[in-house]
Amino acid sequence: MYHTIAAIATAHGIGSISIVRLSGKDALSIALKLSQKKELAPRYATLTPLYDTNDILIDEAIVIYFQNPKSFTGEDVVEFQCHGGMIVAQSVLRACVDAGARLAQPGEFSKRAFLNGRLDLTQAEAIASLIEAKSDDAARILARQMKGELREYVETIRDSLLEILAYSEVVIDYAEEDLPQDVVEQIVGKLEKIKNELSRTLESSRRRSGLMQGYRVAIIGKPNVGKSSLLNSLLEYERAIVSEIAGTTRDTIEEQVRIGTHLIRLVDTAGIRDAHDEIERIGIERSIAAIDNADMVIALFDSSREMDDEDNAIIDLIEQYSQSKPFICILNKVDLPKIFPDENLKKYSPIALSCKEDTDILIDALSNVMDHDNDSEEMMLISQRQISATSDTLVAIDEAYEPLQSGELELFSFHINQAIRSLSSITRPYELDEMFDKMFGQFCLGK
Repeated sequence: MYHTIAAIATAHGIGSISIVRLSGKDALSIALKLSQKKELAPRYATLTPLYDTNDILIDEAIVIYFQNPKSFTGEDVVEFQCHGGMIVAQSVLRACVDAGARLAQPGEFSKRAFLNGRLDLTQAEAIASLIEAKSDDAARILARQMKGELREYVETIRDSLLEILAYSEVVIDYAEEDLPQDVVEQIVGKLEKIKNELSRTLESSRRRSGLMQGYRVAIIGKPNVGKSSLLNSLLEYERAIVSEIAGTTRDTIEEQVRIGTHLIRLVDTAGIRDAHDEIERIGIERSIAAIDNADMVIALFDSSREMDDEDNAIIDLIEQYSQSKPFICILNKVDLPKIFPDENLKKYSPIALSCKEDTDILIDALSNVMDHDNDSEEMMLISQRQISATSDTLVAIDEAYEPLQSGELELFSFHINQAIRSLSSITRPYELDEMFDKMFGQFCLGK
């Protein structure tokens, strides 16, 4: 925290502008050295030449000084907006290091913002995730969390748990005080409300995880039903080899494509059947694994061929996984004479199409599935760390019920403390003084 750090803040590549950022106690003095100016007014854009430590001109750039604590990191921050391209930006960065700064470590600017109280953990994670957002809805959710929406949600529940803990501690230590007779009932009611709220958020976040990470869509079917043709059609270029020879696709193929407002990862799998050799067997095992890891599955059937045991194996997979993830059934090759009867798949509402002619109806179906029950206004946990912390909170709450009912309030308080600490890890560490503030403030025990 004592060193002044420097880094290029813009992505690698060619562009009109590159930004080099400084943060730390020497940020202003280094900027004055490079610009050869006597002062820089805070929050004013100054157009000035920049020089290296040998007084050689690097570039003419815009320099903006953000005085602490009113900066992103809470320290003195200077931004150099120089001409794009890595040569100029690297030269400015090298000059900053030569003048006394050191290269920033990954995420160090955000880390300093957190340590200086400018960000909590939810905002820091939202910033990191926004850069890699895979959908418009994800970007909107993350933008709100950068403003503190998740922090406020967590703080509200945390405050309720602190009230419950204060109730328990008062009963333990100040039983002679006048307390309501229905304290246990009040605590149970509050716990149920908290548990329901957290459970709903946890379930919704797991269900919509594809929003943040990008939906994984596995394409499955027996050999030669058109899986590779479908992949190529959705990508609009020949990514996978298409052949009449069964087993041409021996391994999974993954590619990204934008569907509606979502960026999805399509996984073309090997045809599922009784394998004829070891390599094909491994490919089929990976196909099954792709279903496990997918957010949704496209199951292809060939309407121009008789239904057989291999088709039945695909139907068995639909039955096995349909409760845990959405399936879209496709009757492919409708441009050929139809042999496969719709009745065999009627319960799955199959979509009839030809992968080689038009897949718009499938694109609409994919968009509908991804948009279904996707209320971007609903609270959402955006990382596995947040999901794990919430899950641990619920476990601790569940474990608190039995000692509460049996009057073992010391053990009950222990579990509530665990719940508070788990939930607090999402935003900021829990301090015991917070419970004392609740206790003495709410019950006036300091009289």
